[in-house]
Amino acid sequence: MENLYNDSEAHRHIEKYPDCPADLALRVYTSRLIGAEADLVLHGGGNTSVKTAMTDILGEKMEVICVKGSGWDLGEIEPPGLPALDLAYLRKLRVLRSLGDEEMVNQFRTHLLDASAPTPSIETLVHAFLPPKFIDHTHADAIVTLTNQPEAERLLAEALGDRIAVLPFIMPGFPLALAMAELYEKNPAVEAIILMNHGIFTFGDEARTAYERMIDYVSRAEAYIAAKVMPAKAETVAAPDAGVVLPLLRGALSRVDVGATPMHFSFDLRGDAGLLAVLARSDAEKLLVSGVLTPDHVIRTKNYPLFLDFTGCHDELEIAALINRAVDAYRQRYLRYFKTQAAAKQADKIRLDGMPRVIMVRGLGIIGAGGDPKAAGIAADIAEHTVRAKVGAAAVGAFRELAESAIFDMEYWSLEQAKLGHGAPPSLRGRTALVTGGGGAIAMGIGRQLLKAGALVYLSDISEARLKIAAGKLAEQFGGRMVRPLVMDVTDAVSVGVGLGVIVAESGGLDILVPNAGVAHVARLEDLAEDKFDRVIEVNLKGVFQVIKAATPIFRRQGMGGNIVINSSKNVFDPGAAFGAYSSAKAGAHQLGKIAALELAEFGVRVNMINADAIFDDEGVSSGLWEVVGPDRMKSRNLDPEGLKEYYRQRNLLKAAVSADDVGRAVVFFASGQTPTTGATLPVDGGIAAAFPR
Repeated sequence: MENLYNDSEAHRHIEKYPDCPADLALRVYTSRLIGAEADLVLHGGGNTSVKTAMTDILGEKMEVICVKGSGWDLGEIEPPGLPALDLAYLRKLRVLRSLGDEEMVNQFRTHLLDASAPTPSIETLVHAFLPPKFIDHTHADAIVTLTNQPEAERLLAEALGDRIAVLPFIMPGFPLALAMAELYEKNPAVEAIILMNHGIFTFGDEARTAYERMIDYVSRAEAYIAAKVMPAKAETVAAPDAGVVLPLLRGALSRVDVGATPMHFSFDLRGDAGLLAVLARSDAEKLLVSGVLTPDHVIRTKNYPLFLDFTGCHDELEIAALINRAVDAYRQRYLRYFKTQAAAKQADKIRLDGMPRVIMVRGLGIIGAGGDPKAAGIAADIAEHTVRAKVGAAAVGAFRELAESAIFDMEYWSLEQAKLGHGAPPSLRGRTALVTGGGGAIAMGIGRQLLKAGALVYLSDISEARLKIAAGKLAEQFGGRMVRPLVMDVTDAVSVGVGLGVIVAESGGLDILVPNAGVAHVARLEDLAEDKFDRVIEVNLKGVFQVIKAATPIFRRQGMGGNIVINSSKNVFDPGAAFGAYSSAKAGAHQLGKIAALELAEFGVRVNMINADAIFDDEGVSSGLWEVVGPDRMKSRNLDPEGLKEYYRQRNLLKAAVSADDVGRAVVFFASGQTPTTGATLPVDGGIAAAFPR
């Protein structure tokens, strides 16, 4: 592991934060160095501290400790992410015989210098009770690999030398803080303390010293493991069809309890050559289906992965049967674990779902599963590091997992659960949506409202330039992880198949389909060129057919329902002269939606239509339809663009300006299943009497 400490960068950080002590600025710098290294910490893991002096409101200097606060990631930390606490008071707590977790957190919060600061790390008292000025703590992969061994202490001594101390695993909290302080006082010359099955603490009187000790000891562990790892014999395994496996698996995970509301998982598939080689090993299942590297991971990944091997499966039915058996067995194992541990501890706990968060598929890769793309990505990241660590563990000895009793304590620890957040999730959390015609104004509104409701949104369009603008604007607000552009031609079955394949490979499946792509052409029937007519039919009608046809096998394999919401038009019921191609194509698509409602209801898919009218633009993204229609309409009525908008507003019964967000809210209404409705038409037009559904 490379030592990245740089004197110039350290000085730049001191200049960057002139309003805080220099040692706090250096603490920020080395914390960010640690946080940037995934082999040390992942997704908010680890913590750091510095003991310094600050001036209170009376102008008096006081000793404080600044410790990483909850919700901050070391890789992006700023001074506010290291809240200051009264150090002298915290040290007094050591005289107590016991201190419960909730009361300990209360003591932290009541002795912050800033009442609005984030809650300090649960390991704050470890940092306070240890004397060194700077303390760094990580869950370094290489260190944990050595601790998860039957002869861990011997291996640690061989790899790291005699300037370390080793402590058996203790849950974070007051008892750990006492044990760490006592161990250090018996060994004041140590440079690092290893907490078994958990990680490493390094310290020093300078920020650089604590950081460089971390890098040094982790590097020693890495070198020790690397020297033991021998190149594995290359084995090949036939890759199962991801387009079949992932939707089937996603559907199986959704079935938590009979009669319960289905869960919706996002997937994150990782399948580089290195991972595939490990999964292809003949001993892969034995090697990898074991407990987490550190108990901190259990809330993200569960204790065990699910391992799937489709060798010998000859068709989709056999694949589905294997998945269902494996998922059910996994869930039953989790149920036994919960009942056993809860009874043994006489713990009154609400059982969490028993579905895996990491699935390993021979020939395909590792799948992280989570309630949203972020959670899925975290699970996949941890799984990747865990696989590499277990390969290393096998090379130096044998991986030994932590007892399920300790895992249960961590998984059902209230302070650990708090990291996952509380409150009702957004109505469409975990859903994946595809909106075609993604480069236009209406897609902006649909995408925005789906994103607000928690869905992962794919915007597809044939125009990469328009798509980039629309997706970019939404990504600025909701993040690139949740908004994904997809160049696709809805009139081309091959292009649609490839596009849907990308969605399944990246997210696991599809829940919401919004056929929205459309083009327009203005001409009276006697002047309407056949090729122009064909083009409008191709996009507005055949395009709807192509995406529904391609999505249907995904919905069927998932077996968890779904929603198709077709962006139809008020022209279905109220066509206009010189608009024959558009109106007939939209009417056809509308009728196609009704047929789909009849055919797809058997596996719970609802199909509904939205009849929108007079939506011109959204956040600078124009409507392709009005780019075609608008100039002629303005010319015939002698209106400018704003005048045309006002004309259409005055035309409807409610005198309402209809927006793209109005269409989006209608899509969310249908997609969230608030009513048992399919085959319906919902006008979003302010009220056009001639266009009333009938």
